[in-house]
Amino acid sequence: MNLVRFFVLVFMMISVNNLYSQSKETQEVVAETSKLKKAVETKNESAEAESYYNIGETFFNDRNFSKSEEYFIKSKNIYEKLNDKQNLEKVIRKLAQSQENQNKLKSAQSNYQKASKIGYSKSKRNLNANDASRLSSPAPENKAEAIQSNIQISEKENNKQDLAASYSQMADVNIENKNIPKAEENLNTAYQISKEQAPQQALAINQKLTNFYVDNKDFDKAIEAKKSVLKENFVKENSQKKVEQIQELAEIYIKKNDPKEAIVLLKNAYDIALQKGHTLEAQKSVKKLDSLYNISENTDASVLLYRDFLGKLPDLVSKDRSLVDNKILEDTEQKISQLLQEKKLKDELIRKKNIFNYSLIGVLVLLTGLIIFIFRTLKKVQIKNKKIALQSLRREMNPHFIFNSLNSVNHFIATNNELEANQYLTKFSKLMRGVMENSSEDFIPFQQELDLLQNYLALEKTRFADKFDYEIEVDESLNTQNLKVPGMLIQPFLENAVWHGLRYRTDKGFLSLKFTKNNDFLKITIKDNGIGIEESKKQKTEHQKTREGRGMKNTLERIKLLNDLYKKNIICTVKDSENGVFVEVSMII
Repeated sequence: MNLVRFFVLVFMMISVNNLYSQSKETQEVVAETSKLKKAVETKNESAEAESYYNIGETFFNDRNFSKSEEYFIKSKNIYEKLNDKQNLEKVIRKLAQSQENQNKLKSAQSNYQKASKIGYSKSKRNLNANDASRLSSPAPENKAEAIQSNIQISEKENNKQDLAASYSQMADVNIENKNIPKAEENLNTAYQISKEQAPQQALAINQKLTNFYVDNKDFDKAIEAKKSVLKENFVKENSQKKVEQIQELAEIYIKKNDPKEAIVLLKNAYDIALQKGHTLEAQKSVKKLDSLYNISENTDASVLLYRDFLGKLPDLVSKDRSLVDNKILEDTEQKISQLLQEKKLKDELIRKKNIFNYSLIGVLVLLTGLIIFIFRTLKKVQIKNKKIALQSLRREMNPHFIFNSLNSVNHFIATNNELEANQYLTKFSKLMRGVMENSSEDFIPFQQELDLLQNYLALEKTRFADKFDYEIEVDESLNTQNLKVPGMLIQPFLENAVWHGLRYRTDKGFLSLKFTKNNDFLKITIKDNGIGIEESKKQKTEHQKTREGRGMKNTLERIKLLNDLYKKNIICTVKDSENGVFVEVSMII
């Protein structure tokens, strides 16, 4: 007999040990695992965290707190990475509740405090702070105050699950204060609240209530409480839960020292377990019945019971859905573990690839930076060289201008015209002073340039009084004080007009200088009715033809440099007209 019993017990422990899953729970976990796989494949971390949370909540609602803790931690880690405070607050609270239900009070208290500090919502912040205070405070009155505050918050937000938990916690404080009636009242309240929406929580609270009655030797109330739960739809419709509750009721009768009623209940539980295919529950009923038969020394009944169980075991196992569910859950968790391992490997590969890419990018950035530095340095050198060249050109006076001016002074002195010579020298020195003062600037105020050109034309008029007249027109819309132009850029064109055109006329000629504004451009027009460019070339001596004219070349080089450095878009046009030479210079203002 003992050998048969040993064989049966060993077989059962191997086959159905640690079975906790139900069909609904299995379906929920499998469904969420499918979502989890998709989230991992698409790198949707938010959806991944949500799937972990949902799996954890499924285990939590089924009172499998160790598993729920495991998945809540995975969810929390991702939400922390995403800095998703709303969901982080939610999952940390659930994690704390899972840990509290496992009596991991320090970890639970720490997580309640973390959730309260996140403080995404005021009510949740207060709820978590109260729970942290409840676990940390040794004084019953402080615990009661924190629990009462949570009761008010849960009632306001219609959170039935937290509300039932708070009434159950208040009952613990009542028991600690030896307030038995109040403890009974709060446990009954917790049970009534939880049975509406959380059957598993209701069963746990009912068990806590019956244990409370048994501890106080009030077996009749314990039996009444257990019978009341057997009438609930969520027990009647779940054969496994029904068998478990009948077994619990039988246990109360055993403690009451009423083995006959206990045997009746256990036989009933055994029959239902056989009929519905609950191997583990059938085994429990057999073990308890065997224990009762041994006490009453009813060996024959025990032998018959084991023979019956052994005969029906193959059929029982074949229709036990919990075995299938458990296998599915184990496979599902293996898939999740494999999925996480694959993700870890992929992340490691990505990390190494990123390190290589970032290193490559870093090298490219350094090279790019070096190239840019070299380019900018060369650009600065080029600009500096251009500015030096521009400065050199700007300071280089036209030799003809200086030479001709000195010739004019010499002419006035030779003709004993000292007054004219003095006046000419005065105007010349004033012009030279103006040129030298502005020689360090690429651009000077328009009014200063205008004064210089007026002085220059006045000098030339003094030298060639009988050769030409001139006029200068300035557009009234031009701001002569604020507008800046290149210094002495126009003077070479005026000098050419006088020395190579007008002075060869037999009669008096005319020189016109106009400054007009055309939208965003300054247009400068120089017209003379001299002999023209082609005729001037014909009249040059052989010596003059061999000399390169520096005035115009200097000016064109300056225009090119100014355009390169300042983007002024200076355009110069010089051409013969029907009567003389036409020059037009335009630039952006």
